[in-house]
Amino acid sequence: MSGLTLRFKAPATERITLDGITPSKLAALSAHEIGKLNVGIEKGGVALGDAFDISGSAGDTLTIEGATSEIDFVGGGLDSGTIRVIGNIGSFAARLMTGGKIEVRGNVGDYLASGSTGGMILVSGNAGDNLGGVATGDRFGMLGGTVVIEGNIGARAGDKMRRGVIVIKGKTGPGAGSRMIGGTMWAEGGFGAEPGLMMRRGTLIGPSVESLLPTFVDCGKHDLVILRVIARYLKETLGHLAPKPMPLFVQKIGGDTATIGRGEILLPAA
Repeated sequence: MSGLTLRFKAPATERITLDGITPSKLAALSAHEIGKLNVGIEKGGVALGDAFDISGSAGDTLTIEGATSEIDFVGGGLDSGTIRVIGNIGSFAARLMTGGKIEVRGNVGDYLASGSTGGMILVSGNAGDNLGGVATGDRFGMLGGTVVIEGNIGARAGDKMRRGVIVIKGKTGPGAGSRMIGGTMWAEGGFGAEPGLMMRRGTLIGPSVESLLPTFVDCGKHDLVILRVIARYLKETLGHLAPKPMPLFVQKIGGDTATIGRGEILLPAA
């Protein structure tokens, strides 16, 4: 496995954007062309070679060392290969990602996986607000792929999410699944206050909810075969990172009845 390593030269003179800096794009460029790529956001720009020490050769793996929250759009447009990050990163990581894999040994900022349609994202730390949520100008949030967060996440995760799977080993912030249209969010640490605001469809799974909106209704206890199918699929896909299966019987909370109300929150049955 060949790959390129970028070591960040902190502190940066301006914020850095790595949108489109992917293994497949770098593999098509010479070393000189890679070093000249613009990764700044201001008028003058910043060359990749000025912001990072570059080593190795372009291939199917890109490693970013010494990363900080000043770096945005890591893995933006990733279609294949693997991006490994050591450190924390800023907002809009994995923006419009279609395939490949991103591994972050640290925390990520807001809007992780916004507009993504495929691929795998693994984060060992926490994530900010609007994980898988809709960005300004977009119609939907996350459209596919799988995200695993080993820590906690911020508010409004899955806002207008349409497809895909989000697994949170910790707890969500308030408003998870707001305006959700489809997909699955499984929070092993439970959900924060008022999940599912204006939720149309989709599934939220967890052991507890801090508080429910009054427009969600108790639909009783159920033995849902599909829940065991989801658990089996996640075990095969994620291995030890898969959430622990829910009990045989779960309490189904339906909503949001302020809209079409076909979403569901699944909790252990009392």
